Amino acid sequence: MDSHRFFGLGVTGAGLSFTSSYPTVPSVPNRLLGSLKFDLGNSPDSPFSTQFDTDSLTNLSESQEQHSSTENLSGVSASCNSSLETSSYYHQLNPSLDRLREDQKLYPSPASFIRDANCSQNIRHALLKLETALMGPDDDEATTQEVSRPETPDRRSRSWSQEPRGVHASQSQLSFVSGHMQSDKVVHGEKRHKSMDEASLPSFSPGSLKQLLIASAKALSENRMDNFDKLVEKARGAVSITGEPIQRLGAYMIEGLVARKEASGTNIYRALRCREPESKDLLSYMHILYEICPYLKFGYMAANGAIADACRNEDHIHIIDFQIAQGAQWMTLLQALAARPRGPPHVRITGIDDPVSKYARGDGLEAVGRRLAAISEKFNIPVEFHGVPVFAPDVTPEILNVRPGEALAVNFPLQLHHTPDESVDVNNPRDELLRMVKSLSPKVVTLVEQESNTNTTPFFHRFVETLDFYLAMFESIDVTLPRNSKDRVNVEQQCLARDIVNIIACEGKERVERHELFGKWKSRLTMAGFCQYPLSSYVNSVIGTLLRCYSEHYTLVERDGAMLLGWKDRNLISASAWQ
Repeated sequence: MDSHRFFGLGVTGAGLSFTSSYPTVPSVPNRLLGSLKFDLGNSPDSPFSTQFDTDSLTNLSESQEQHSSTENLSGVSASCNSSLETSSYYHQLNPSLDRLREDQKLYPSPASFIRDANCSQNIRHALLKLETALMGPDDDEATTQEVSRPETPDRRSRSWSQEPRGVHASQSQLSFVSGHMQSDKVVHGEKRHKSMDEASLPSFSPGSLKQLLIASAKALSENRMDNFDKLVEKARGAVSITGEPIQRLGAYMIEGLVARKEASGTNIYRALRCREPESKDLLSYMHILYEICPYLKFGYMAANGAIADACRNEDHIHIIDFQIAQGAQWMTLLQALAARPRGPPHVRITGIDDPVSKYARGDGLEAVGRRLAAISEKFNIPVEFHGVPVFAPDVTPEILNVRPGEALAVNFPLQLHHTPDESVDVNNPRDELLRMVKSLSPKVVTLVEQESNTNTTPFFHRFVETLDFYLAMFESIDVTLPRNSKDRVNVEQQCLARDIVNIIACEGKERVERHELFGKWKSRLTMAGFCQYPLSSYVNSVIGTLLRCYSEHYTLVERDGAMLLGWKDRNLISASAWQ
């Protein structure tokens, strides 16, 4: 069959409907990001008030481009075209059924995957092999489970937006993608980065700065404004966007506090949303964030594993993704489905276009369609894509158009916390959405969420929880990118600061970042009529081993049927499956 006939694209919504096909594979640029300019109008005493202008990253080498620049949003597959490499490359990742039975027995051991991965670009290969193994027949079921001192007060409004000092072309070429993270470099990365910047860091005590931030929040919560202003002034002298993790985080926490005092949090949140790249070929900063935070990408991998297992014998699969982003979460899953011994199924993907998270996608739903079309053509798997540009609470069964005979898989990737609950809206859209999904009788529902308690918590306790959660995240980023890296500054400023400000500065409907712990999600899903679908302990063991390739401080814990991924003693992401 002509592969051009395999793919159909539709975008449905208010006044928008069309179909198209994409017979060719789009080209991949030599760079990931271009110049982005931000004109963040806010108070003149805020770092958001200055224009932020970053230079384009230095072009990656050809070898880096082949495996790095097209790495995908979810981190377990390729965005755009990296999955469209030569047939020989693909076949070596997908042994025949006989080879699976001969060499892998019931399932290949985690050690065999790690030998292939070698903690480098083959991590992606290992994950694709894992999903392919999950496509196997039932009898193959697994039995195992640098800067100078901080700016003075009259110049502090430039502290976020200034270009990090000492950033040279050679440093901008640093490979931040997991595919090029060599294990020996990663293990010692934290020490190396510290030694590079140690001489230029301001003198401070991390513990004292943390207590200073907490004291500032306490003063604000008790309306002691004179005391608050003095504490904030003191804290500003100890923070730096190129300093220790607590210094970098502190810069954004302070601005959240000030925005709360001045009731300007919503304006900052909207302004800090990562704007779409100027070129349709460029990826957003969210791409980098997922690459340097492996617990995010492996949370998605756990979700893919559950979907692969639940749909292994289905001929018609409908995936409803409530945050389609760049659509890249599905690339390796589609490749694995295409290689099924029984032949590829027909796959229909409905992508919800949540405007709050629009920045993570890049250049629109058309780009998602092109990526999926390229996979459809390359691997001869029929794929149908429909984009739904509405907020999640506005999704109805009629919009989703579930067809008889389809195996339905519903995916909530770091999205459900954006839907208001009973504390914001008496109609409780969050639980209503879950009940609507349950009425569709899905074969599996996957949930990946931040493991943080910031939904209904009072302001002061919410501030402390936010400080603890994001400090662990900033510490983990330290292992991957040096402190004077443009990429790190942009990721933290454009993709994390916005959430921090929203959690701290906003209330009511304006506070859209409302994270809940897994125990609360479990209660919500249970009340909606769901029961847990077991995650594969085998998949978890592979992910746990791959995590340690990044740093020994990454953790994986299996608890209450969920997989919890984190940094040191702090859980950051939960992944679970339901039916």
